[in-house]
Amino acid sequence: MKVTVENKKGLNKDIKVFIDKKTMNSYMDEKYEEIKNTVNLKGFRPGKVPKEILKRQFGQAIFSEVLDKVLKDTSVKALEDNKIKPAGQPKLDLKTYGEDKDLEYVMSVTELPKVELKSVENIKYDEYSVKIDANETDKRIKEIAKSQNNFKEVAADVKAVVENLVIFDYKATIDGKDFTGGEGKNTQLILGKDLFIKGFDKQLIGVKKNDEKSADVTLPENYPQKEYANKKANFVCKIIEVKKSEEVKIDDDFAKNLGAKDLADLKTLVSKQINDEYKNSLDKLVKTQILKEIENFKVDEIPENLIEEEVKILSQGMTEEDFKKSRKNFEEIAKKRIKVGLILNEFGEQNKIKVTEQEIQAEVQKQLRMMPGQEKMVMEFYQKNPSALASLRGNVYEEKIIDLIKTKAKASKKEISKEEAEKILKEHQKQDHNHEHDHDHDHNHDNPEEKKASKPAKIEKKLEPSASKKPSAKKVSKK
Repeated sequence: MKVTVENKKGLNKDIKVFIDKKTMNSYMDEKYEEIKNTVNLKGFRPGKVPKEILKRQFGQAIFSEVLDKVLKDTSVKALEDNKIKPAGQPKLDLKTYGEDKDLEYVMSVTELPKVELKSVENIKYDEYSVKIDANETDKRIKEIAKSQNNFKEVAADVKAVVENLVIFDYKATIDGKDFTGGEGKNTQLILGKDLFIKGFDKQLIGVKKNDEKSADVTLPENYPQKEYANKKANFVCKIIEVKKSEEVKIDDDFAKNLGAKDLADLKTLVSKQINDEYKNSLDKLVKTQILKEIENFKVDEIPENLIEEEVKILSQGMTEEDFKKSRKNFEEIAKKRIKVGLILNEFGEQNKIKVTEQEIQAEVQKQLRMMPGQEKMVMEFYQKNPSALASLRGNVYEEKIIDLIKTKAKASKKEISKEEAEKILKEHQKQDHNHEHDHDHDHNHDNPEEKKASKPAKIEKKLEPSASKKPSAKKVSKK
């Protein structure tokens, strides 16, 4: 194979590849040998079909398969040998090809620019740790205790009031007749929440244990049996118990009910939980800080084809008129995102960062925990959408790169209070809001992709060239 690279100075390169007919014929002979034992032709024993017969019967299809494989293998090797990383799909222009002929083609490719990574060590970012005051922990534990229902039965002569729990059996009728769903046992209602049928629970205010109480209501519009919707119904209720909510005692037993060893352990766990909540939000700001710094790195030239692809992503769903107004702005955003993507990818490659299958599964499990009750739906989504799983892999890869950059960059460690953390987050939120407002004012449209100016573009390696003048390949039938 003879390879010549032209336009060595710019990113757009033409790579001439020449393979002599002797080599091409040897590839053809290998293919004939491969299929000889699998082809059954009338009048010939398996494996004994002469090459000339095979050539006459399958020559064109075999050549197409061989050509496909040779183009793929030689183009990848030509790129690798010349250390060229393509920015997008290379295109092939076949100059000479055919059975018993030399193969000559030109591969047009836009190369990814060289990226300088020395500046990574000069990146500066704030590393926050949030100091949680003991009073904050106690306040959160009190909120948890308040949310726990702790109902105790009241004396038989005590009347039910708002916020009491009433337990009752009921029998309901419409115009004196029974109906589907008109009977219930041990029904529980917290008075004042109006969660049963609108206007029902206020009619139970004042009842006592063993009372019988009649309540008239209109069945809701969305009642399961449509024929009874909006009908007036009478409920006869037998009151079984009235219970009053008592304040939960915050002690070791309370802590154990929540899965902690004791109250001291619960305080440690809750303090960590509060800290993690703030740290997760602040870590996102740190990532934005780092990506903003990377935007200032020098990259000599951004490939035009990547800019076009990124602009298409940014402008999805826009009208042509709005797109024309915003194009210049989108091109600037695209350049920043591509630059950041190129730098992150190069850093990941140089540091041999890989994403394992276990890490992908751990990320999926994390998402399952965030969506209780919808685990099956989430799993099916990833099983049916390989692109979503690939995107998840990309996110994990990016996070690993950012984490490694943090170890090499210069961290300014800051211990801050909860109030300071809230102030920082609020200020950042305000800046985001102002950016969105300015964008809407300038362009008169709402495109959420604009808000991701610092988000790196995904730079994928595409090493399977597409041929601009290539014959269609047909698989050889091996019957």
